[in-house]
Order: sequence, then C-alpha cells, then structure tokens
Amino acid sequence: MQTPNEIIHQPIRLKIMAALNTLAAGQWLEFVSLKSIVDTTDGNLGAHLNTLEGAQYVLIKKDFAGKKPRTRVCLSAKGREAFAGYIAALHAILALETLEPDVSGSHATNTPPDNNR
Repeated sequence: MQTPNEIIHQPIRLKIMAALNTLAAGQWLEFVSLKSIVDTTDGNLGAHLNTLEGAQYVLIKKDFAGKKPRTRVCLSAKGREAFAGYIAALHAILALETLEPDVSGSHATNTPPDNNR
C-alpha cells in the first residue's frame, strides 16, 4: 500500500502545499500572504519552506519592492506532482477503508451506523 509523502504530511507543510497548489503554475505568493493563510510565525513558516525547498517542491524568490525586501514562494513542477501523489495516496487509503470487512464480516459502507435501534 502506498503511504503518504512524509515531507508533505506534516500539518504546516500540508497547508503550504495546499495553498500553493490552488495557484496557477508559475504564480507566486508573497510570504506575508502565505503566513496569514497558514497561520504560523515567520520563523516556523521559514523553516518549513526551507524543508520544502530542499525537496525541490517550492521555489523561493527574494527581491525588493521599492526599498522593501520581499519574499515570494511558488510551487515547482516537482512539488505539484508530489502533492498530486500525496492526494492520490490518501484517496487509495480511503478506498481501502471502505473495502475492509468490519467485525461482523460484512463489507464496510459509507453509511453511518444507525444508533437509534
């Protein structure tokens, strides 16, 4: 069975990847906007971005907007592919969950149990 990508699976990195995946390929998101979306500190976001950059899942661009420093982040092609693989692995796990027998030996269904009986 395929397991989820451990680099992406960490909650903050998952939020980063999900946020960047909503953008068109090649579109950049400013660090301050991403920080707001992910709801974390500068240092925490920076550390997770470094991990994702090391895996070549994101590209980081540092420049100036006038005299003000600006950091922007973009999902790389490899990152987009890794995120799609991560989602596929989760779907595979969920599909297996619905096929495994329950304790009575019948197949599990998507119908919740009727606790009113």
